[in-house]
Amino acid sequence: MEQLRSPGTPGRAPRDEPRHHLVLGLALVSKDMLPEVGGKAANLGELLRAGLPVPAGFCVTTEAYRQAMAPAGLEQVHRRLTATDADDLPALAGLAATARGLALDAAVPAGIADALRASYAALGADIPVAVRSSATAEDLPFASFAGQQDTFLNVVGAEAVIAAVRQCWASLWTDRAVSYRATHGISPSTVALAVVVQRMVDAAVAGVLFTANPVTGRRHEAVIDASPGLGEAVVSGAVNPDHFVVDGASRRILERRIGSKALAIRSLPGGGTERIEQSDGASAPCLTDPQLAALELLGRRAEVHFGSPQDLEWAIDGDGTAWLTQSRPITTLYPLPDKPPSGDGLRVYLCFSLAQGLTRPLTPMGLAGFRLIASSVAVAAHFDVPEPSKGPSPCVQAGQRIFFDLTPVVRSSTGRAIVPRVFDVMESRSATVLRRLFGDPRFSVTVRSPWPVLKHIVPVAARARVPESLLRALFRPEAALRHVERFGERFRAALVVPADSTPVQRLDHAERILGQELFPVVPNVIPLPALGFALLAAAGKLLGRRPEPGELQAVLRGLPNNVTTEMDLALWQLAAAIRADAASASVFAGTALLELVRRYRARELPAVVQSGLAGFLSRYGHRAVAEIDLGMPRWSDDPAHILGVLANYLRLDDPALAPDRQFGNAARQAEEQVGRLVAAAGERNRLRGALVRAALKRTRLFAGLRELPKYHLVEALASVRQQLALVGTELAAAGRIREADDVFFLELAEARAGLGGKLLHGIVEQRRAAYEAELGRRHIPRVLLSDGTEPEALQPAAAAAAGTLRGSPASAGTVTARARVILDPQGAHLEPGEILVAPSTDPGWTPLFLTAGGLVMEMGGPNSHGAVVAREYGIPAVVGVPDATTRILTGHSITVDGAAGTVVAAG
Repeated sequence: MEQLRSPGTPGRAPRDEPRHHLVLGLALVSKDMLPEVGGKAANLGELLRAGLPVPAGFCVTTEAYRQAMAPAGLEQVHRRLTATDADDLPALAGLAATARGLALDAAVPAGIADALRASYAALGADIPVAVRSSATAEDLPFASFAGQQDTFLNVVGAEAVIAAVRQCWASLWTDRAVSYRATHGISPSTVALAVVVQRMVDAAVAGVLFTANPVTGRRHEAVIDASPGLGEAVVSGAVNPDHFVVDGASRRILERRIGSKALAIRSLPGGGTERIEQSDGASAPCLTDPQLAALELLGRRAEVHFGSPQDLEWAIDGDGTAWLTQSRPITTLYPLPDKPPSGDGLRVYLCFSLAQGLTRPLTPMGLAGFRLIASSVAVAAHFDVPEPSKGPSPCVQAGQRIFFDLTPVVRSSTGRAIVPRVFDVMESRSATVLRRLFGDPRFSVTVRSPWPVLKHIVPVAARARVPESLLRALFRPEAALRHVERFGERFRAALVVPADSTPVQRLDHAERILGQELFPVVPNVIPLPALGFALLAAAGKLLGRRPEPGELQAVLRGLPNNVTTEMDLALWQLAAAIRADAASASVFAGTALLELVRRYRARELPAVVQSGLAGFLSRYGHRAVAEIDLGMPRWSDDPAHILGVLANYLRLDDPALAPDRQFGNAARQAEEQVGRLVAAAGERNRLRGALVRAALKRTRLFAGLRELPKYHLVEALASVRQQLALVGTELAAAGRIREADDVFFLELAEARAGLGGKLLHGIVEQRRAAYEAELGRRHIPRVLLSDGTEPEALQPAAAAAAGTLRGSPASAGTVTARARVILDPQGAHLEPGEILVAPSTDPGWTPLFLTAGGLVMEMGGPNSHGAVVAREYGIPAVVGVPDATTRILTGHSITVDGAAGTVVAAG
């Protein structure tokens, strides 16, 4: 079939030619015309401007769609869609069907039909064309929306083209498109559809091309899938294609996997397509190495033009000419760090946000706060930090999350010996990924002496009198606890800000707290829980035999001195008081959550609830879900989460499952286990028994303090947030931002500029949009290389028996119950005894633990927050289970074995 390029010189569209409001030649289309031509057409126009081969064609603009749909009556459907919840799929489908019917019934206005006929005739007499939808909410930088609207191939004749255009318009309202837009929060009244009409490529072979590897994240690898015939077979998944991975620098073929290619879709004479079964499809690759290299080059040119990795569709005709038929950004790639690598060569970055159990992005002010905290740590350790507001050089941002450069750790023999062991108990999957990198010759050891590390740590430890703290804890453990309590009192006093402070002074205090007051928490508190866990390991060594699985973990149940446990039990005691008061219990039985919040703020709840909740929030209101982010509301700001948890507690009617009783049982079981371990050691000799008793006593006294440093951190963040909220109120009153909470989408220096008179609306709007887009990201890499590679994706998951998921043992015991997958604890409902399945947890989640029968987490290690709390409540737990929230479904019965580290689908 004859192929023609679009008229005009690629890259230089005529400037003096007026735009036609109904039809535009593709050579006239650019990225600036997205509202007029939609994502697909805009990107095709850009490919032409880059001088890349694109089949000739034109675009039926969104103006044509609007003119055609104006009499159709879609406005009422728009309003009903806006009012429908994104999770109500049946309702969305019904409204989508109504909208499609209205669109299909609408006549194509004569002026539009005439423009279509003229533009089609200009391509040639009755030539085959592809008619493809191009929505305004499509092929965007933050969401590709691929395949949401319809495409019609090998359309022949002007009237057939007009009919296909009408069907494309109607496909703006397919069930999948409507649901996808609802999920992404795109208003139905803001979307419109353009249509691309292009000459068909009579493809000998076609497929897709990614200019970066979408699985591993490697930016220098192109991935090409190909099959004979039209590319629809590959795009739709109807065929098992040939698969190639090409190195972008050398054009070397890194991977070549020949697919079965049992089906080909080909054009029919006169219009339409047919599916042809192929018996010999797998006999040979359908692309030669020169063709692969040529396609990789085309893709790289497109990537350079757009400035980001691209997902392209391509076709090679019978003459061997390659054509690009679509380009869109690869939206699934995790962003690269925002700073250039601090050093030569490839760098290794660890996601600090994820290690803290935080999967969501941080607000801009939250990121700014952590940069200051990280700078204070670096300065205390005598590292050079030229600009504290930008953070120390190892601290970088990617995808609005905090990463740290661990390359020095990986290249140090001391770092290799220590850091993975820390992660073994805090976030075991990260430890596994790091150890895999040790075998990579690009990360060979270059520093073998421990001195480069010690010269930064020893002076800090000496100034903070850490050796004295450890000796005090060993020989006078109660005095060590009192010392930590006194530090907490001094710390809280340092967080107080005078009530008459000016907005500028409030910013000064915020910077003081973040940059000076927080770091002392680490050397003053951490040594005690670290000693507690070290003594637990020592007790295991003194047994004279290898401990059984879970034998030492049992000592950690029902730990005293854990602020998070104390908080949860205080909330349970409030629930018990509410249950005992008829008026209070009846309010929870018949009142919606939002109404409970309103009545609490209006002080209209029964006295037991009103005073009890006020007392709880006065002590613990600084806590929150995702509480390490300054931008997240505290429970004192919004008590809805706590009221929802109380409602959950009131559904627990089995006295044996009462959390305070379970915690007491866990503590007794732990003390009994201590007795057994002491007796076992005493069988060797009395001294061993005495040493094990002393070690385990201190383990139980100090291990619960592991939650205290974060508790103090969150106290400080809540104090800073309070000051920033007051600054936000000032900025909003002065008209510098629209609402007070906008301050959390600024940085500290920008807030100062706002107080000085600068208008900040544009900055806030842009950052809010970016934040909302990033909230939808589910996959966050634990470890990321500076070239975009995700090392965890390079290794297949460990084999396991069918129906079995493996993770790290976290809390011994076995439970079989119904699973409840919860991605966000705000407003979550967990029935008593259900197994909580979550991506990760922080203290904002732990009230749910009180009624959970078991715990499964995608993140974490045996000493991560969720694991510790699960042990204290005596519930079986497995952590670090890859993809648990997608592989386990709510309602399925599962068995959690907390000693073996397995999750099994129950029969």
